[in-house]
Amino acid sequence: MTRVLVVEDDPQLVRALVINMRARRYGVDAAPDGATALELAATRRPDVVMLDLGLPDMDGVEVIRALRGWTRVPILVLSARQASEEKVAALDAGADDYITKPFSMDELLARLRAAVRRTEDLALVPEATLVETEGFTVDLSAKKVVRDGGDVRLTPTEWHLLEILITNPGRLITQKQLLQEVWGVTQANKSNYLRVYMAQLRRKLESDPAHPRYLITEPGMGYRFEG
Repeated sequence: MTRVLVVEDDPQLVRALVINMRARRYGVDAAPDGATALELAATRRPDVVMLDLGLPDMDGVEVIRALRGWTRVPILVLSARQASEEKVAALDAGADDYITKPFSMDELLARLRAAVRRTEDLALVPEATLVETEGFTVDLSAKKVVRDGGDVRLTPTEWHLLEILITNPGRLITQKQLLQEVWGVTQANKSNYLRVYMAQLRRKLESDPAHPRYLITEPGMGYRFEG
């Protein structure tokens, strides 16, 4: 059973989420504040976290950073904040998706299913399980990236993007292909998602993110990996 942790201080919304997810056979835990959320995340080990940013005891971005200190569990932000800088801050902190309130339950459940799919093992059989560049090394079997002698922390979404690109070296992967593979068919036009996540990957892997050596943009078309 897939277990979801809902972090939300609106009891009516929590009740609606719990009813809808349990009806679809998800296990659900709920936390009304950040401190409780972090405690439940450590003890219950959810498969997905749904997180409101406006919590009574701390900002949701702080919760994201705290979780990313030890887990790569998918984090779906549910927030009434619509400013692009708020969304970028949450994604930069390690969130995997951002859903603006009010939202339809059908869309939310579709995003949840997509998050669960992204954490499942990919049916990829790459020719090599270890990809080495001058700047970093990627161990596909261990899902581990090392740069300058240290582990690089990637969110599940960042890892999924990187894995697709490095298992197709030199090949242009279109924006639409990446969006459909990582976020699902319904998000195939959300090119802003790609820009944000590719920027995050470059900051983590490239010595000069503004002039990438490995994660190359083909303007208006897509991205490719040059080993």
